[in-house]
Amino acid sequence: MITSFPVFDTLDFPTPTRETLDQAYEAIGAELDNDDLATGLALFDAQRRAYESWSALVELRFSQDTRNADYVAARDYADSLTPYATNLETQIKKRVLARREDAQTHLGAHVLALWDADITTFDVRIESMLAEEARLCAEYTALLAAGEITFREECHNLSGLEPFQQDSDRATRHEAESARWGFYEANGEQLDRIFDDLVRLRTGMAHTLGFDSYIDLGYRRMRRTDYNAQDVARFRERIASHVTPLVQALLQRRQLEMGWDSLKAWDEALVDPKGNPGPAGDYDLMIARAREMFTRLDESGEMAAFFTEMVEKNYLDLKNRAGKAGGGFCTSFSTQGTPFIFANFNGIHGDIGVFTHEMGHAFQNWKSRDLPMIDMLWPTMEGAEIHSMGLEFLTWPEIDLLVEEGAGERYRRLHLIESLSFLPYGACVDHFQHEIYAKPGMSPEERHATWQRLEKQYLPWRDWGDLAYPAKGGRWQAQRHIYNSPFYYIDYTLALCVALQIWLIAQVDTPRALELYRGLCEAGGSQAFCSLVRNAGLTVPFEDDALAEIVDEAEQMLMM
Repeated sequence: MITSFPVFDTLDFPTPTRETLDQAYEAIGAELDNDDLATGLALFDAQRRAYESWSALVELRFSQDTRNADYVAARDYADSLTPYATNLETQIKKRVLARREDAQTHLGAHVLALWDADITTFDVRIESMLAEEARLCAEYTALLAAGEITFREECHNLSGLEPFQQDSDRATRHEAESARWGFYEANGEQLDRIFDDLVRLRTGMAHTLGFDSYIDLGYRRMRRTDYNAQDVARFRERIASHVTPLVQALLQRRQLEMGWDSLKAWDEALVDPKGNPGPAGDYDLMIARAREMFTRLDESGEMAAFFTEMVEKNYLDLKNRAGKAGGGFCTSFSTQGTPFIFANFNGIHGDIGVFTHEMGHAFQNWKSRDLPMIDMLWPTMEGAEIHSMGLEFLTWPEIDLLVEEGAGERYRRLHLIESLSFLPYGACVDHFQHEIYAKPGMSPEERHATWQRLEKQYLPWRDWGDLAYPAKGGRWQAQRHIYNSPFYYIDYTLALCVALQIWLIAQVDTPRALELYRGLCEAGGSQAFCSLVRNAGLTVPFEDDALAEIVDEAEQMLMM
């Protein structure tokens, strides 16, 4: 039974102030003073949900229209207020952790571990630094969203160029990539300045809090409690040794199939020799087909009913438009128990992948909405990405509904190749960030050289040809996570390793895979990443053989 969502346009959360926050936290503290831990924790949870729902709506509106002065002002206000709210939240967490035995009865070991990490990531001494970090991230987002790129006498934003980057015509792809990287080159100094400010700022925060480098602080801000940077480094090495050779072989085969004298960077996006299959039709058709897909996929009717509620109550914003921030994401309003999906459809097969990906996030968030604490509503990010990537693969049996007629099998092959190809790129992004924050004093030129070196290590086939800006190591500036969410990227590769295990199960027993997936969604963030994976009966990516079966099965399927 699906609980009815409130209409999205009716959502309106009170804007907090320092005064209202003080009052709320004084009430929480009073309950703790009275030794009523249960009531104090309930008030604390309700306050955090109210604040995060307001903050999520502010961020969403800014992303929907980065040129709206009111939305920009609201975002700036939230950025300035959040460090103050974080300080109040941290003080309560410290008080509760001081009563660990009683607290564990109410919260459990996992939430306490998350709070142990949280309290080391904030101090009033870095309050102004956090506000400045948020301002710089907003500046980066707005800079990319404002891009107006002339291509064949028409104006496009960065998302609008993507269909041309995947065009079957090689000259069109090259021209589109030239236009794209021309934008980054024209804004290169500004992009270097923003990132340089961010690296120095984050390093300063880490030193102020007593960490040797931002790497230590970054892992704690990501709330990673059951693995460390050494585990991640070993995982990257396995990707380079097991996956990179397979991807290189697939690309070499594609070069031969297409008759190209060499493979260029602008050729990589064209996965299918017949042309990458596109969506089945326009937006309205895709929404109708998606409803039918979920109806067929899930015999319980739960997924279809959930999706219908999201559509009818306006919890989707999927169309690309001027002034809209790039990318896609799923946010949520925890006071309501409702998720929201943001994306930029532009008429390419990526629309399908983004849609199924973000629907996975949304379904998980809705399934775990009744878990007792806000800390459990979302897993940490590598856990959350299992649900998104997992649904991408679970929709395979009915994905023909979303793809142009007769192209279902081609889409499935394309999706698997793109997933495998992503693993080396994701490892490269993560390795780059580790090197950057290990040596924060690098010059912009040294950072570009670092990316150039790592790109050769993880993606040895990449040839930028005459595209001078990415050829000298500028590709990383297009990766929003590097600017806005440091160390949030290896999460995708870890989750993909798990999602591909679900794919293997679904090849022989789709109902079993779907029930396993539903159980993972219901577990939400009630456990740490490795525990979630093990308790689902799957292999943790850090184990030696985690990638072996996946690579073997994929190679047999794709190299036939």
